Amino acid sequence: MALSSKQVHACVVLVVLCIAARTAAAWGRIDDGLEVNWGRGSHGTVSADGQVVSLSLDRNSGSGFRSKDTYLYARIDLQIKLAPGNSAGTVTTCYFLSEGSWANHDEIDLEFLGNSTGEPYTLHTNVYINGTGSKEQQFHLWFDPTADFHTYSIVWTPLHLLVLVDGTPIRELKNHADRGVAYPSWQRMRLYGSLWNAEDWATQGGRVKTDWSLAPFVAQYRNFTATTSSPGAGGGYYDQEMDATAQQAMKWARGTYMVYNYCADSARFPYGSPPECYMP
Repeated sequence: MALSSKQVHACVVLVVLCIAARTAAAWGRIDDGLEVNWGRGSHGTVSADGQVVSLSLDRNSGSGFRSKDTYLYARIDLQIKLAPGNSAGTVTTCYFLSEGSWANHDEIDLEFLGNSTGEPYTLHTNVYINGTGSKEQQFHLWFDPTADFHTYSIVWTPLHLLVLVDGTPIRELKNHADRGVAYPSWQRMRLYGSLWNAEDWATQGGRVKTDWSLAPFVAQYRNFTATTSSPGAGGGYYDQEMDATAQQAMKWARGTYMVYNYCADSARFPYGSPPECYMP
């Protein structure tokens, strides 16, 4: 049964209750929790009231930020407004990345692939565990992500990884480490955001290039919160799964808006999908 838009948005409260933690960090200024670490001043700026980080991209440079804290399990919520119009070739990101050796790094990616005018942005998600990725899933969005801010969330617990859009879950990766499937569980990660040029692959596989006459491209971020907990702290953060309503919302989002799933790519995996794809 298809969900109405009202039913989908009602799932926001249920999902939040399902995965809420006990300790949330929200700052008076966004730069109390985030710091511009690439393109500062000329391309990465914080509004005078401290509420919005703006990242810009032109021929000379992109820009980016990172969280001041690192996390071992957390829920991150961040509102993003993407660059409007023809943003082909650009990529706007929000992602977790571990520190230390790149060879065995962990990473949880949300990458918004720019579009030519009139075409939808593609939300490209991927997970790297101990340096190995190849877990791509891509989605179109059910709204114009350039018209206003929308909330994008990454929930990372010992139980599972969740990606949510305006509170609606679109992707889950469960922890099956006890069955021999790798899961990010030991490396602390920092949150990053960036706006950069990826015209060699971002839009239609690189066939549509960046139109630099339209630069600068600008993406904005606001309302960053980081929610953390610890074993035994209570609140259901470590042991609650999605309830039936949240699962139905995710089924609706995936069935309607998912445009690529590595688990279904028989050309890449001719001898069968990776094991996490068929584990309940």
